[in-house]
Amino acid sequence: MTRKVKIFSGSSSRYLAEKIAIAFGQSLGDVKVTRFSDGEFQTSFEETVRGADVFIVQSTFAPTDNLFELLLMIDAAKRASANNIIAVMPYFGFARQDRKDKPRVAIGAKLVSNLLSAAGVTRIMTMDLHADQIQGFFEIPVDHLFGSAVFLEYIKSLDLPDLTIAAPDTGGSKRANAYAKYLDAEMVICYKQRKKANEVSNMTLIGDVKGKDIVLVDDIVDTAGTLTKAAQLMMDSGARSVRAMITHPVLSGPAYQRIESSVLTELITTDTIPSKESSKITVLSVADVFSDVMQKLIENKSISSHFIAI
Repeated sequence: MTRKVKIFSGSSSRYLAEKIAIAFGQSLGDVKVTRFSDGEFQTSFEETVRGADVFIVQSTFAPTDNLFELLLMIDAAKRASANNIIAVMPYFGFARQDRKDKPRVAIGAKLVSNLLSAAGVTRIMTMDLHADQIQGFFEIPVDHLFGSAVFLEYIKSLDLPDLTIAAPDTGGSKRANAYAKYLDAEMVICYKQRKKANEVSNMTLIGDVKGKDIVLVDDIVDTAGTLTKAAQLMMDSGARSVRAMITHPVLSGPAYQRIESSVLTELITTDTIPSKESSKITVLSVADVFSDVMQKLIENKSISSHFIAI
């Protein structure tokens, strides 16, 4: 018996969900969000989902309404007797809160995983989690995809003569090392110290960048403070050019202004989160990656070919 598949989108990710649905070969399902005057909202599927494998595409970037809308859609699908409910979360919000890094703080990523499970999701599909261990917060399958699926071909196409991969901080050294090995390139690391969140107090460079074409790799760019400071440090140390390759363009506060006025040649990112147009920002779509994994999931085929470079 042929499996019945339906793809729906939350409000914040429709721009991406439409591209995923087209690549998958079908149109988006009809979902309605009713908003009340006090800010409360309700989601409803305007077509049957009984017995269907339901994919709900929604990144959970700010505001938290996006997360709660996803939870409501999962609950609605469960109560409408969907067979499977797969949350396609290109960007998994609250992933930076993956542990207790000081006393009396919440572990936000674990709380989100509990909420999704309680709502009734049967599978999670996401990309470049801030911390790999978040997969272990779930008791359901998690397909953790990598931005390298779209980044690697682009970097190769640039044909940079003296390519060197850089990590903007020690936390990103594992990711940078994997890219460096795959591309047969050297690697350098920036060591940073923070006094508080989103503010770097000191940064030093580990490695030689003189005459090199640097590509900084990371999962998230938020205020772009660390990124632009790292790029400046590279250029001051003799680098020929500096690019950045970041999966999730959170880009809050002064981020766009910092990027435009920085020494960065280019910021290469994806459409897991919508971003504004900028002369320095190149956006690569992950729609085909998610569509292909969704198709393989329906056909019970291996998706290990997508787990490259990281």
